[in-house]
Amino acid sequence: MEHLFIVGCGAIGRRIASLAVAQGVSVSTFSRGEAGVPGTQHHNGNLDDATTLRGLPTRGAGVIYLAPPPGGGNQETRVANFLAAIAAGEEPAKIVYISTSGVYGDCGGDVVTEETEPNPQTSRGKRRLHGEQLFIAWGRDHAVPVVILRVTAIYALDRLPVTQLTSGQPVLREEEAHPSNRIHADDLSRICLAALEKGKDGDIFNVSDGSSVTMTGYFNAAADALGLPRPPQVTMEEARRVMTPLMISYFSESRVVDSSKMLRELGITLLYPDLEAGLKK
Repeated sequence: MEHLFIVGCGAIGRRIASLAVAQGVSVSTFSRGEAGVPGTQHHNGNLDDATTLRGLPTRGAGVIYLAPPPGGGNQETRVANFLAAIAAGEEPAKIVYISTSGVYGDCGGDVVTEETEPNPQTSRGKRRLHGEQLFIAWGRDHAVPVVILRVTAIYALDRLPVTQLTSGQPVLREEEAHPSNRIHADDLSRICLAALEKGKDGDIFNVSDGSSVTMTGYFNAAADALGLPRPPQVTMEEARRVMTPLMISYFSESRVVDSSKMLRELGITLLYPDLEAGLKK
């Protein structure tokens, strides 16, 4: 793509933008605040306010949509607003939508592939699935290829659970914890660009490093890497009293995400194929 447009240019978007600029790609970004990426053209706006979405540089661009959904309900109104703002003749060349593996819901620790039927039980999972459906339907109606990335938990030096660890928030005891999945932010950034280049219309890719570790194991490993005390562990019964509903949902859902299709079809070699490698850096 000669022109890349990143919608929702936060920590991952800035990584992608920097990689693309280094490759000589023209990059535009969109977010509420300043993107702060040298060599890019930034557009400030709000996906909840349709009046700020006019004249965005979508024509012929490769779009990577990273913006989070709204905070409540089951509908992805931000995606709907973005798509409604693309005027006739301003269609992008391809769209990559960053969804979540949460659309699969709780699978009881079973392996999930892209063929696994989505079954989100949380509102955030339902919003992401609705976003997928909106993009796929719009792409079909406007002859624009759409690629879906179902991304697992993201970690990096600037995304470790420092606040949770320093505040002494508990985690589920290891004996009750279930498999969880993650991907390093640097690898995710490379995968997004590979999906834009090599992904075909209708492709869905699970994005994970392929190494499952419990959420409790992740918090313990992060604490060790940061030189902090490991968090206290509680039973699920206790967790339901002291944890937020969001944290409970993270500890309650269980699946092992198969990302072999991503590695095979996008030609990706991961920089960090497991949590140990990522935290070591």
